[in-house]
Amino acid sequence: MYPENIIASTSEGHWLAILLGVIIHFVVISVYMKGLSFFPNRNIIGIYSSVGKGTALFFLIPVLLYFLMVIIITVRAYSEIITIVFLSNTPLWAIMALLLFISTYIASCGLETIFRTGILLAILFLPLILFIFFVSFQNVDWRYAIPIDGNFQFIKKRDYLESFFAFSGGYLFLGFVQPFFSYNRKNVLIAAAVLIPFFFFSVYIPILTFGQATASTFFLPFVVAVDAININWLMFDRVTMFFIISLIAFVMLFLSLVSWKTIRIIEQFIPSIKPVYMLISLSVIIFLFCLSVPDWKDVEKLFWWNTILRFYVLIAIPISIYLIGIHSKRKNQHENI
Repeated sequence: MYPENIIASTSEGHWLAILLGVIIHFVVISVYMKGLSFFPNRNIIGIYSSVGKGTALFFLIPVLLYFLMVIIITVRAYSEIITIVFLSNTPLWAIMALLLFISTYIASCGLETIFRTGILLAILFLPLILFIFFVSFQNVDWRYAIPIDGNFQFIKKRDYLESFFAFSGGYLFLGFVQPFFSYNRKNVLIAAAVLIPFFFFSVYIPILTFGQATASTFFLPFVVAVDAININWLMFDRVTMFFIISLIAFVMLFLSLVSWKTIRIIEQFIPSIKPVYMLISLSVIIFLFCLSVPDWKDVEKLFWWNTILRFYVLIAIPISIYLIGIHSKRKNQHENI
């Protein structure tokens, strides 16, 4: 979905649009982790609650709404993609139910299970995804990269604003894992840097394969580019199937992590209900809501409506955690004096 947004936002100089998003991503992650470093072994729920209940409500309720919207959009959108690519005869509700069931089960097992599942999926599917990325260069025409000049006109485009779904929110789990797990800030930034080439690959492979004019007409440009791969020695006709299956595996893991974070926030305000009951109820509500979304145009509307919450999470949460951390540090220094 990211390539479609970037290709639609500008007709040339796509690298500039991608680079700006990557830079903002790195700045936001750095500010966020710096703020969290002032509160060792505390998650963002505890950090906001320490300031006051009103502050916790002000910052956590929009995050909660954002998580709910992300789950709904992800389940509905990827169910549609699965139907389009290779399960055209399967009812949409069955695919949505399967995605929610598996992700709910993983989330109910706890954060440690989510991380261990992530390691397993990385071992199984990352080599395949890397292979598909590199063989997708077989049909490229490097002349389509010209012109490389760009301008910042894309900033005003709706498609570019929507593309920030790839950067916003994913890093928030760093504020939820403490005190369950600790992490090295340097390693997180290295991992984020490793992902940078794939943002460029996902956009430029369709452009270099079909050209800007043609790629801009596709619903899923990178998937179409992968579908054009022809490997004689491979016994399977469509590489796309393996790419989508690998992607869906990580999507279910992502859904389980977002669901786990959502329950952590709800638990803060409604501690009387057991988390597992909350999780089951949440999954049922989301499933019913997904059923009420009739077609892809409504998915796009939800995606656009979520933009406000997306930028709130992208800007307000890291900055607020950082400012609260600075204030807490100065307060502790003053008390020590």
